[in-house]
Amino acid sequence: MKSAKEYLDQRFPQFEPELRQLLATHCVVKSLQAGEKMVQTGQYFRSTMLIVEGRAKLYREGEEGGEFFMYYLEPGQACALSMMCSTRQQVSEVMVIAEEDTTVLLIPIGIMDDLMGQYKSWYYFVIETYRTRYEELLVVIDQVIFKGMDERLEFYLKNQYKKLQSRELAITHQEIANDLNTSREVISRLLKKMEQQQRLVLHRNYIEWLETT
Repeated sequence: MKSAKEYLDQRFPQFEPELRQLLATHCVVKSLQAGEKMVQTGQYFRSTMLIVEGRAKLYREGEEGGEFFMYYLEPGQACALSMMCSTRQQVSEVMVIAEEDTTVLLIPIGIMDDLMGQYKSWYYFVIETYRTRYEELLVVIDQVIFKGMDERLEFYLKNQYKKLQSRELAITHQEIANDLNTSREVISRLLKKMEQQQRLVLHRNYIEWLETT
């Protein structure tokens, strides 16, 4: 495993050298396995998470236990809610799960105020993180309110292939249904329809995208 300083130099070159050194001194490197919960609904944050390896998915949990996929966290990004909730000492209202083996840097909340006041690159990073997540949430809201499930599924698949940079998506119909908060039967029917339209091919363990995205 790389050191915190190596991860910071690789993933966050926009930070001042002094800031990267400070973060390396105070942060903790943590590795999580695929499927492991990184954040649970209702927990207090003691640190802010910077993603340096792997990929995580952020969910909103319903009152009856359902899950709704919101967006991904990729290397070089931060969990905006961990920034917000940690500084305000609020509990998390979302759940974050490692989609694959993931490594994060945990920055203690005790130095957050100093970072915002002393380092412009950190200030701009936090603002950009909030802006990006806000825009992603607007996309989610538009999909839910204005789009049918067939359009939402198409958008979801295209986004998956774009993120993974591969035409082969190793995911089950049930996992897609969970992310889109619908039933497996609905997803299977829509996927079969897309296959009949020669837009994708359903294999035993993966979905192959045929269209140019």
